[in-house]
Parts: sequence; structure tokens; C-alpha cells
Amino acid sequence: MKPTKSMPKEAGKKVQKLQISENQLKVIKDKYLRDTPTAEDWLLGVAHNIALAEIILHPSAEKWGVYDGIRRTVHSAAAPAPAPDAKATTMTLFHEGLFEAGDRDKNFVALLANLEKVVLKNPEAARLVSTWEVRFYNLMASWDFLPNSPTLMNAGRELQQLSACYVLPVPDSMEAITKAVTAQALIQKSGGGTGFSFSRLRPKGDLVKKTQGVASGALSFMQLFDKMTDVVKQGGTRRGANMGILHYTHPEIKDFITMKTQAGVMENFNVSVGIEAPFISAVKEDKEYDLKNPRTGELAGKVRAREIFDMMVEYAWKTGDPGYVVIDRINNSGSNPTPALGQIESTNPCGEQPLLPWEPCNLGSLNLGNFVEGPVGEGTTNFEKLEGAVHASIRFLDDVIEINNYPLPEIEAMAKGNRRIGLGVMGWAEMLVKMGIPFDSPAALEFAEKLMRFINEKSLEASEQLSRERGVFPNWKDSVYDPAGPHFRGQKSMPRNCARTTIAPTGTIAIAAGLQGGGIEPFFAIAYTRYNAKALDALKHNKAPDQKDVFVEVNPLFKQMAEENDFWGLSKADLWKKINDNHKSVRGVSEIPPKVQRLFPTAHDVSVDFHIQIQSAFQKYTDNGVSKTINLPNSATPDDVRKAYLMAYELGCKGLTVYRDGSKSQQVLNISAAAPAAAPANKKKREPSDAYGVKSEYYQIKTGYGPLHVHINYDERGPYQVFTNIPPLGTEIAGLTTVLGIMLSKYLAEGGDPIKILKHLNSVKGDKPQGFGEKRIDSIPHAVSVALREHLKRTGWIDDEKTGSRKAVDALLEFTKLNHCPKCYSANVAYESGCSEPSCKDCGYSKCS
Repeated sequence: MKPTKSMPKEAGKKVQKLQISENQLKVIKDKYLRDTPTAEDWLLGVAHNIALAEIILHPSAEKWGVYDGIRRTVHSAAAPAPAPDAKATTMTLFHEGLFEAGDRDKNFVALLANLEKVVLKNPEAARLVSTWEVRFYNLMASWDFLPNSPTLMNAGRELQQLSACYVLPVPDSMEAITKAVTAQALIQKSGGGTGFSFSRLRPKGDLVKKTQGVASGALSFMQLFDKMTDVVKQGGTRRGANMGILHYTHPEIKDFITMKTQAGVMENFNVSVGIEAPFISAVKEDKEYDLKNPRTGELAGKVRAREIFDMMVEYAWKTGDPGYVVIDRINNSGSNPTPALGQIESTNPCGEQPLLPWEPCNLGSLNLGNFVEGPVGEGTTNFEKLEGAVHASIRFLDDVIEINNYPLPEIEAMAKGNRRIGLGVMGWAEMLVKMGIPFDSPAALEFAEKLMRFINEKSLEASEQLSRERGVFPNWKDSVYDPAGPHFRGQKSMPRNCARTTIAPTGTIAIAAGLQGGGIEPFFAIAYTRYNAKALDALKHNKAPDQKDVFVEVNPLFKQMAEENDFWGLSKADLWKKINDNHKSVRGVSEIPPKVQRLFPTAHDVSVDFHIQIQSAFQKYTDNGVSKTINLPNSATPDDVRKAYLMAYELGCKGLTVYRDGSKSQQVLNISAAAPAAAPANKKKREPSDAYGVKSEYYQIKTGYGPLHVHINYDERGPYQVFTNIPPLGTEIAGLTTVLGIMLSKYLAEGGDPIKILKHLNSVKGDKPQGFGEKRIDSIPHAVSVALREHLKRTGWIDDEKTGSRKAVDALLEFTKLNHCPKCYSANVAYESGCSEPSCKDCGYSKCS
């Protein structure tokens, strides 16, 4: 189905004019437009497609011919009693009983075609769709609200898959495991991500009755799911993302915590330990707890809680994995309003959306800065406008449920039975600046609670209003809202949607909306260097770009404030340079007034404690979960991670992932250090070979200071001397470069391992990098490591694939790519929500989008 080409004539005058910046348009063209000519047409197409759901949900749908020739199953649920204004719920399933994906798609395409016919032939249906098409378009075109990327990508197009992520069950049987792998493949083929709990799988070495053999263990099956993602992503451009969770009582918990330190293991997964209150109590009291065989429930051993907790802390410090999710807190909160259907055991890959097995996420976000009125720094929130946007957004997301072409029948049934949605926020940083509230202040915490409480309450009101029109969610009976049910928690309500609020990362949609602050994150940078296409092309070919193709991107709110204050006595260029050279932050730039510095912190200016406090403040009034990146400086210690983990738990967070600056790169370095050494590990002093002559290799590598010349002398035992020089002679740089070669030669002569020295040289950053992407040379030591690596490859010391050493050393250079966008090569990237690859603040790239 093709996007709508234009707005209905009778509605045209009511359409919001689209205001869009150059960078917004660039990201939108790259991510969303495809064959759609303009951004207006794209949003019109999305709005029209979602508004078609209004026909499906209308009482006259069957009379209008919506279901002509369509296979469907109708499930009815009686209205809650006593509830005089409640309406009986009807759930229409289009995939039930259709076992082939092709048959399901054919049936759904026919449904969409029927809807378009009804709009053309029936004036009442046309008016209904037109009314909501305009409202939904205006909601998005004003950038007040955007749904998640799959809706923006696929609504009105052939795929029509509108959910970002799903949770799949992994029961302890071969049949169930293969079903889950098949479901994962179908979901990721359609562009979705998947979450799993592997806690039900029997541990390694456990008995398998049918074969009289022993089980390979939960971790071995996890690798099967990881490899499936590798296979599926080869067929498309959107990489699959996964979440893997293991309960703290599983006998393989130690191996689970450490597994991502091994090269090539679980590269497509974020991993988290599922913890509960008894675990934290045992950690505090330094007690042991029981490990249990999930197949039998029998005792499988005991372990000190602090040992497991310390391992979690250590490896999170080293690699960013694992995080943790608080399973009992999730199930005892608004995250699981339908416990009669089962317990939540997993989340989506980013961790903010706990879901039952077979349940999809359906997310959208409000642009908070758009609801502030008045001069920048003195604004106030227009809560009346915000309430209207909440009501329209809740209806939009409820319509998405109905018009979504789900990849599997089980998912459709769960989605329409619970009707879970997740309305969240983005642009929190922009909102605070407009109101004159520093991000990391007590006032911000207080306002965060007030704001999210308002959004959460209005979301419930909007959902209850929809239920009076359309009926409560079908699984309402025995839910936490049912006063006659066993799980009633004291709040009687009849909402259309079982849960309504979630705070997602919003990486790409925030950029599409013109924001610098995604989700509830602080600004990533205030001023930073950007390159146009011509400059990027030059850098990719190791050429210096023309300065006219290099420019500085400045936070629009800060730029406005700087212009109004005549750049505080500096030239515009000097101010931007000072900020860019100050780690892209204004804090510490003496010319900028302290009050302004306080208003514009970047992620690394905000303390770890405050990152956690702001997550907690929003979580207090959010039904589902909250995505928040907890940034730690590279200098942070494991004890800092330990404090963060405990603090987040005590403050009521439902999960936590930390990112220590450089830890994703350090993960690669740690891998190499642990790899089998291919070069001689002899610690005795090396003497040159007695053989006649000297074997030597020469390398010339371009650096930011000019060509580096490297001579490596070696014998059958490996390299033993390295000579390094860089012209012109007599300069400080030339002298230090020569000393570097002398020290390397001393290290090798003393029996040092040349493979291990690579990681240290590789990690040095200089002030004049050369090149870009995979060819980038960050410093003179980095260039030496490149030469030494090539020598070791050429002479066979790291050429044996069986030892894994070549793979490990190849991985040493991969960390450079981790600090740049793999798509546009921008250095303006950040690690968010535990993702193993950076998210780009320029082009919107992320691992799973």
C-alpha cells in the first residue's frame, strides 16, 4: 500500500504548517521518506494510515464492508459489572488460524484495501478518517508527538509492521526453543527487536531423559539466538537487537555475567541479571543464597550473594554488561497489570519496556519543550495544551494496535488482549532550559515528578474515556483493576489500555523532531564540529577537508542565548572553539556566566547520583519502565558502579545499565589480553639472533604530524627492535617519537609480548587525528600499533585462526569504529541504554534502526 499523496480537500485548510531544519530533513530523508516526495507527504501518509483504524473500531465497520472477503475471528468480553457506562469489548483477530506468514500478509493487505475502498465510497467513513487524519497529522507536524520509528517507517507501506520490540518465551523443551528461534527470525526479518528470559532452561550437565544425555545449558542456547540474528541481518539493512535475561538463582549465573568478555560471543545481545529483593538483602547481609535447577526446582548449590553482585559490578565496569532488572518490582507494579496471564520475565532490548511473553511494545513520545511558553529561561508549562496532546496521543497509540500487521498470531492476540501502550517524553533538557531550571538541580527533580504524574494521570483519563467509547481491554477480568478478582490492588479503573506510559530512548525520533536532548537525557554536546558530505568524502580518503566544508554545530537554545549576550565578549568563532575544545561543554568556560553554565550541562557534566535520581523521579509515575543512560567517566572505579547499582535499587528503579566512558572499547582490549598469546611469552632477556644479517621490515604511515617511519627488526622468535621517527628532526614531536621506539625495543628485549603492547598503543588519542572511519589514525602511538600489527600478521605470529589470536588482535583496532558513527563517520556519538554500538547525534544511526 502506498502513502497518501495529499490531505482530503475539506481538511486542507486545517493542516499545521511543517517547520523543519536542514538536519531534521536530512535524517528524515535517510530514515523515513523512501519513495515519498516530501516530509509533509510522509507524515500525511502515516496519519492517514493510523486514522484508518477508526473505521475498524466503528460500530458500522461490518455494514460498511470492511470485512468483505477477510478471514477474522471475533472474541467478545462482557462489560465489567457493575459499570453502567462501560462498554462490552470486542476483539477482532486477523491472524488467528493462519499458519503461513504469506497467508497472514495476504489477508491483512486485503483488509487495508477494503478500508481504502470504504473511505472512497462511504461519506461518513471518509469524514471520520479525515477528522482524525488531520488531528494526527497536526500532532506530528507540530513535533508535539512522534510514534516510534517502525510506525514512522512502515505505516501505509507494504510491511505495515508498527512495533519496535517483542518479548518471546523460551520454555525448557527443544520444541519450544525452536519455536522461539523461528519467531525471532520472523520478527527480526520484519525489523523488530526481541527480548528473552533464559531462566527456565535447564543448566549445563542436567539430565535429558529422552536421550539419556546431558543438557548443553542455557548459555549454549543463547548463542543459537545470537547466531540467528547474524543470519537474519544479512538479508536486510536493519540489524536485529536482543535482550537476554537470566535469573540470579540460575546455576549458570557466573558464566552468564562473564560471557560477553569473550570475542564474538553474544554480540547481538544486551544482557541483564534478573534480581529480586531477597538477593539485595543477601548482598547487604553478606549471606549465601540457593541456586536452583529450573527444571526440577531442586537445590543446585549455594553461592555468596556478594560474590555474584561483585561480579556484576566488575564486568559492568569493564564492558557495560550486564545490567540488571528488578523482576519482583516489575511484577508488583503497574508494569504487570494482568498477572493472571503470567509473570513478566524480560524486557525489550533497551530495557524500558517490560513485557509478557508474546507481547509487543507500542511507543510514542511527547516533545516537552513544545509545551513551554514565554522567553527562554523564564518559560512556564502550558498544562492545558499538554493535556490535549496526551489525549490525542493515547488515541493514536490505541489505533496503532488495530492497524498493526503483527508478525505472529500469538503476538496479535496478546497485543489486542492487553492493549498495552507506552506514551513517554523527549526533550526534557530543552524544556528545563526554556524554564530556566538547571538539569542537575533539586528543582528539576521536583518538577520531573510533578510533570510525569500529570502525564500519567491524564493518560489514564484518556484511556478510560476511550474505554467508554470502545470498551475496556479484553483481559480486564482478573486484572489489577478488577475489584472482584484475586489480583486487585485497590484502584478500580476501566481503562482501554492495561498500561499507558513508558519512557523510551527516542534517539532517532528526537533528532527527527529537531531535538538535542533525547528522552530524559541531558544534552550530548553544546558545540561540536560537523562535516558536510564533501568533507566526509575527503576524510574517508585520508585527505584533509577544505575548511569551508567543516563547520560547528551549536545547540540552538544556547546559540540564541549567546547571540542575545553578544557572545560574552568573545567572537562567535572563539566561543564555539572554546566549547568544542572543552569536551563540547560550557561548564568551565570562564567567559560564560555561571548561571548559563548551570543551564547547559552535557551528559558527562551530570553526576552519576543525579542521573539515577532523575531516572527514579520519572519512574515514580511511569507505568512501565524508564530508559536512562547512566554515564560514568573513564576514571570511575568498580566501587562507583557498585554505589550506582545499590542507589538505583534503593530509589525504586526497575532496572539499571551503566556506561563507563571507553568501556565498550576496553571490552575489546580485555578480550585481546585474555586471548591465547601467539607470540613467545618468554620473559627471559632477548638477544638478537646470531644468524648473518638482520631481518627488517619498513612501514610508512600517515599521521596528523606527517609521515611516520617505522623499522621493525625481527628473527624467528619475533620482533626485538623498533625504530620510529617522524620529520622534521629536532622537534619535540620527533624526539618523543624516537624515544617511543627506544622504549618499545627495551620492552621487547626484556621478553615483552608484542601482542599485549598493541592494546596500550592502540588506546592513545592525540590532538591531530588523521583519516576517518576504519583508516583513522588517532595518534603517533596508534600508528606504531598499526605497523606492528601488520608486521605480526605478515610474519605469521597472529595468522593462526585456530588460536584465536589473529581475531583478537584484529579486534584491537575495532575500538576506533566504536567511537565514530559507522554510517556517517561522525564523532558525535553516545552510548545509550546499554547498546553495544554508538548512537549518532548527527544522522540518527543506531544499532537497531
